Amino acid sequence: MTTQYLALYDAAPTEEKYPLVQKWMKTEPLPFFKQLREERPILVTPECTLIALFTDIRDTLQMPKIFTVDLYKPKMGVTHTDPGYLMAHDDDALHYREKSLMQGMLNRDDLPGVRELIAKASAKILADAGGHIEIVNNYTRMVPAILVQDYFGLDGIDRKKLLKWSYWNQYNTFHNQPFDLNSKALYDDIIKNHAECSTELVDYMKVLMVRKLLTVKIKDRILGQAITGINLLRTLFKKEPFMLKDDIVKRMLRSSFSDHVDFPLTRIGVNAGGLLIGAVETTSQAVSQVIEYLIQRPELLTQAKAASRDTDTAKIDGMVWEALRFVPISPYMFRQASQDYTVAKGTAHETTIKAGTNVLTLTQSAMFDPYAYDDPDNFNAERNWYHHFNYGFASHDCLGKYIGMVMIPEMVRQVLKLDNLEATAPMDYKKGPFPESYELAYSANQ
Repeated sequence: MTTQYLALYDAAPTEEKYPLVQKWMKTEPLPFFKQLREERPILVTPECTLIALFTDIRDTLQMPKIFTVDLYKPKMGVTHTDPGYLMAHDDDALHYREKSLMQGMLNRDDLPGVRELIAKASAKILADAGGHIEIVNNYTRMVPAILVQDYFGLDGIDRKKLLKWSYWNQYNTFHNQPFDLNSKALYDDIIKNHAECSTELVDYMKVLMVRKLLTVKIKDRILGQAITGINLLRTLFKKEPFMLKDDIVKRMLRSSFSDHVDFPLTRIGVNAGGLLIGAVETTSQAVSQVIEYLIQRPELLTQAKAASRDTDTAKIDGMVWEALRFVPISPYMFRQASQDYTVAKGTAHETTIKAGTNVLTLTQSAMFDPYAYDDPDNFNAERNWYHHFNYGFASHDCLGKYIGMVMIPEMVRQVLKLDNLEATAPMDYKKGPFPESYELAYSANQ
């Protein structure tokens, strides 16, 4: 029997309406969202407004000056004197400039090497675990931390520190908003932990920038002269030239920017820190949830295990992205209206959203909208990538999405390659927004 969500919502007292909505989004999002799409595509609650249709969500997210990320600002260090991180800006000069620069630094030509790094790090952790592993803390968080150190260049620090900094920044920004309905005690605790982590991260980034800058200015000059001579000889013998050791932080520091570009050392440090914040906890949640989703579905698991052994990774990649349609890291992206705006104008569900309203664009609902997907309720690993919202959309799509597009499926792939893979305990979120524990067993010494 189909639950009549909207009838229950309408009958509930005002103070219970949004808590009901929040519960359904967490526990049974797909049938709830389907009912919204069919009966009430824009749901105005006392706490926020929900948008459920693909076309309305796409329209909303393409207007960042109207549907803003202002709720990010206090979380990402934006003050009257400090611009904070680029993702807290909407379609302005800083956002356009710094995102463009960082996209160039995260050169997509690096992706085969990134995937190889992830494959080796993943395989080693799984082999060393000897047939049993709690994957959240020992694998799904640890592998992206290795990437952060080895490829991004945030090295010289205990990886557990990196995990903590990413965790509390993600928690405070994306799970400590008014519509999360956290208790005051929890809200304050998250704020406190985030503030402590931000201080530690800033102090670390200052030391890192000085250390890397000295490397670039002094060691590069000395080694560069020696390498130039060696490479002349290697050219004569038609061998590949030696290259200076590279990572993204060094890449930024080795680049020369005119003052008119407005990308000084302080901004390099802020953006380097941003690479960490976006890489670890999001990856961990996505990988954990995909693995759980497949293990719980034996027929899909059999297909995915076969695909994981194929040298062509396209099939396993497609299965991972399709699984994330069913178990995304969040069912929505949130925005705040900067002015009155009428969504779906001229339709039966036309709704004027008032300035200051918090808006939840139900991106998981959009990924099940028949407008964008044929037969959306069925698993199909060959769907159109461009209709996915797993990495955001429009100007606020994820800066590192192409890194994630090789890292996440490769991490899943390495686990699926294990023989006799099974979960020995359910995934445990410990009443929080992120997976915290998931025990797996498999045949060792493969």
